[in-house]
Amino acid sequence: MKIVVLDAYTLNPGERRWEELEELGEVVVHDRTSQLEVVRRAEDADVVLTNKTVLNGFILKQLPKLKYIGILATGYNVVDLDVARQQEIVVTNIPAYSTLSVAQMAIAHLLNITQQVAHYANEVQNGVWSAQSDFCYWNTPLVELAGKKMGIVGFGNTGQATARIAEALGMDILVFTSKSKKALPKKYQKVTLNELFSLSDVVSLHCPLTSENKEMVNSFRLSLMKQGAILINTSRGGLIDEKALERALLSGKLLGAGLDVLSSEPPSTGNPLLKLKNCFITPHIAWATRESRTRLMNQAVENLKAWMEGNTINNVLDI
Repeated sequence: MKIVVLDAYTLNPGERRWEELEELGEVVVHDRTSQLEVVRRAEDADVVLTNKTVLNGFILKQLPKLKYIGILATGYNVVDLDVARQQEIVVTNIPAYSTLSVAQMAIAHLLNITQQVAHYANEVQNGVWSAQSDFCYWNTPLVELAGKKMGIVGFGNTGQATARIAEALGMDILVFTSKSKKALPKKYQKVTLNELFSLSDVVSLHCPLTSENKEMVNSFRLSLMKQGAILINTSRGGLIDEKALERALLSGKLLGAGLDVLSSEPPSTGNPLLKLKNCFITPHIAWATRESRTRLMNQAVENLKAWMEGNTINNVLDI
């Protein structure tokens, strides 16, 4: 069996070998694959593993030998599922591998905005504290989170994990979710999306990107937010109208935004959010702790093994 990994670098930038995968067949690993290279590299493959390399219908129809696609991520929008189903290609994904890491990053962004740790560490290194007349020094708002309202949009694994940490910090939890009220912890309040934006001191996004919720964080919903509120996004950049967010940050409507994702990645140097002092952007790394990536690699192998043994797990086409 020939196994081709199309874009291995972000998952495994040389930290470990692919020996577990190599036990299952002939493995060819590519760090990156452009759209023009996909067919040539995958034409003899029985199995293709992909993270962000798109396998659209046009490409899949040129790969008649392909039997299995393993998505090295939770989201599966990179594969044309209709064509995969027509060609009887099994498609699997990796659910919940990065739950704790992404929740940790969401809270890290929140704490950075409220406490400005990086800013003050730099100020101290630059001698600003040493030049003060008093024993302490600050030049930004410092915010205590206890008693504030945290709005969680999406209550899957990551939304729930983030809510638990926020609750431990003393925050009250508001949730927008399709789950029933009975499925939520008793202390949590289920609200509509507009209610969540208007009532929350912090809004944190934890939902997949769909055609229905694209740019759900728009001018209207940003206008609903409290003066000095905070927006966190560790989910998908397309959930936010970035022009509207720019205006909300420049006007001072929001105290700050913490983003691990943008609508285009990597962003163009002209993206206005990159220059805003109250917009803190990390380069899509919430998922990328070594522990998280290890779970991902291990599960990818387990998915493939299960399929080879006739007991497919994490089958996207069964969703």
